[in-house]
Amino acid sequence: MEEPNLSYIKNIAEDDLDFEKILLMVLKEEFYEEQASYRNNFSDNNLKETSLIVHKLKHKIGLLGLEKSYELATLFENQLKNSDTNLHESFIEILNKIHVFLSKIKIE
Repeated sequence: MEEPNLSYIKNIAEDDLDFEKILLMVLKEEFYEEQASYRNNFSDNNLKETSLIVHKLKHKIGLLGLEKSYELATLFENQLKNSDTNLHESFIEILNKIHVFLSKIKIE
């Protein structure tokens, strides 16, 4: 299974370490907030709002080089609009993997 990485972020930062740090700080902050919002809205069965959060999260998934996970997030986002939650567990696995990955990144 694919693993999160910083290749895309490093590529767009073009060796500008300050810019890379800012990207990572924003990514971490937004990811953790959106992950919590996803869980809360899903638990409340607010699937319309959940699909909007998946839309936001899928861009972070893409930034971390997770191409197959990005595709799954896109499919899940569309399914949620039709009240289909079958991909929830797979999406949670992706979020958990990213959470662990980001928690290991120290920004100094």
